[in-house]
Parts: sequence; structure tokens; C-alpha cells
Amino acid sequence: MNILAEFFVVILKVLWAFVVAGLKWFVRPKEKSVAGQVCVITGAGSGLGRLFAKEFARRRAVLVLWDINSQSNEETAEMVRQIYRELDSPVHKDGAVSGVEEVPPFQPQVYTYVCDVGKRESVYSTAEKVRQEVGDIDVLINNAGVVSGHHLLECPDELIERTMMVNCHAHFWTTKAFLPKMLEMNHGHIVTVASSLGLFSTAGVEDYCASKFGAIGFHESLSHELKASEKDGIKMTLVCPYLVDTGMFRGCRIRKEIEPFLPPLKPEFCVKQAMRAILTDQPMICTPRIVYMVNFMKSILPFEAIVCMYRFLGADKCMYPFLAQRKQAMNNNEAKNGI
Repeated sequence: MNILAEFFVVILKVLWAFVVAGLKWFVRPKEKSVAGQVCVITGAGSGLGRLFAKEFARRRAVLVLWDINSQSNEETAEMVRQIYRELDSPVHKDGAVSGVEEVPPFQPQVYTYVCDVGKRESVYSTAEKVRQEVGDIDVLINNAGVVSGHHLLECPDELIERTMMVNCHAHFWTTKAFLPKMLEMNHGHIVTVASSLGLFSTAGVEDYCASKFGAIGFHESLSHELKASEKDGIKMTLVCPYLVDTGMFRGCRIRKEIEPFLPPLKPEFCVKQAMRAILTDQPMICTPRIVYMVNFMKSILPFEAIVCMYRFLGADKCMYPFLAQRKQAMNNNEAKNGI
């Protein structure tokens, strides 16, 4: 096939991709079943990680929960066990729970592991324990994340390194630990929980933005590598939510007149949207949808135009109240401890 004919075919495929993507906005694809599949979730002890665990439990997945905090991780595990008990109760068997697919009888389990994903050796050793005690995994949710809460020049180097390790480097290590078996079986699903601050940035959180940009770059490159290797059985989903009301960025504020139109996202809503994307093999989900538009505008508008928009929205200094609160809390803690 000569290059002109091949170019024409490419144009048709691109147009068809637009048609298929457009249809998915109006016709909801059928969700796949994850019953009996092994799902590893990092940062499962709280926030979005805990909510992901509960959503996968409702779909009878086998949960492997990783967190640096043993107590909070066990609390999540107990919530998961309670969901399993409810699924096996006569009430549930007589009437299916809304939104959850009925499946053949199965007794899922939940496993907990203390793991500091910011340390490479901890990730690899914990992954080996999972292989020995649970088996091969089907779904990897790279969710763990931290924020230092300091202006760049006030942020200790150790905290910058920690942010990069947990939010970005850990994705490399967990993926390297579990991807080989996925490649062998041509089956699996890797989910990167990133942030809208990995698509466009703001002032005062340079380390956090850099870590999320890095995680997104890793995710996109790996997605291309899997396509180039023709491993279409391994799915990838990138999750980029706007500010989520988990307390991680407590105090963050945009312009008060704009805030009613762009309020912080409820964690439950964010995870439900992400679950829909995961279970329909959607490559990327931005919540709310205006994030898609903002990301597109960032790529075509001059930088000074972006600055003007940021100032109008109050997004240029939206993190400053959060940073001030974190600094005050640290000062109070130091005073309390007599430092």
C-alpha cells in the first residue's frame, strides 16, 4: 500500500475513533465483571483508596489492600468484609442490589499488607508476598498519594523527594512488579489515579504537580508501549479528578463567585465515575468534564491568556490558604512539642 492510500485509511480510522468516542457519551457501554479477580489497591487505608476497595468489594473482587498505616488498612478491610457478608445475606440473594451485577456464588476474600510504596524495596517485597499468598493479580490501582503543603523554597528536600517517590516513582515499581505476568497472559488492567494538577498546574504546589505530571507521562507512555506490543488484553485507565473533598487540600479556595459552579468533588462521586470508566475500559476519565476543556484550552492558548483566566477564576493563588493552614498547623505542633 502506498503512503497516500495508507494516509487515507488513517484518516478514516481517526474519524471512526471520533464517532465511537462520541457515541459513548450518549450510549453507556456495558460494564465488565470483576468477580473473582484479584485487585491490588495502594493507599487503601483512607480517602479514595478506601472507596475503591468498597466499590470493588460490591462487585465481588478479591481485594489486596496496601497502605503504610496498618490500623487504617485493617479498618478498610473490615468494611470490605461487611460488604461481603451483606452480599451473602438472604436479603441480597432474594433481591439484587441496584447497580451491582448478579454473579454466580463466590466467596471473595480480602488481604492486607503494610507497604510504603515510596520505598522500592518495600514494593518489591510486598508484591512477592502477594504472589505467594494470593496469586497473580488482575487489576492494579495505583492510588497512593501525598502532598507536602509547602512553597518551593520552604519545602525540605526530603519532602520533595518523598512526594515524587510516592506519587510518581511508586507507579514504576508496582507496575514492574505485576506487569510481567499480565504480559504473559495478555490480561489485566492498570489504573493510574492522578489529578487535574497533572494536566495543568497552579502556584505553590510545584512538587505535587511535577509528581502528577510524571505519573501521567508514565501512564501514557506505557499505554503506547502496550499498543505497540499488541497487548490489547491489558487495559489502561487514567483518572484525573478536580479537587476532591478528602481533606488532603483543606483550605484550597477559588474565587467565591465561581466556587458554586466548581465546588470540590464528593469522594463518592469521584470514585463512582472512575469505576464506570474502569469497568468499561475507558482510557481516561476527567471529573468534572470541564477538565477536558481546560486541558484543551491550555494546549492552544498563549501562556499570558492562561494567566488572565487563572486570575479571573482565583486559581492562580487557590492553594495559598491551604499552604497557610499547613504552615500554621506545623507551627502549632512545634510549639506544642516544645521545638
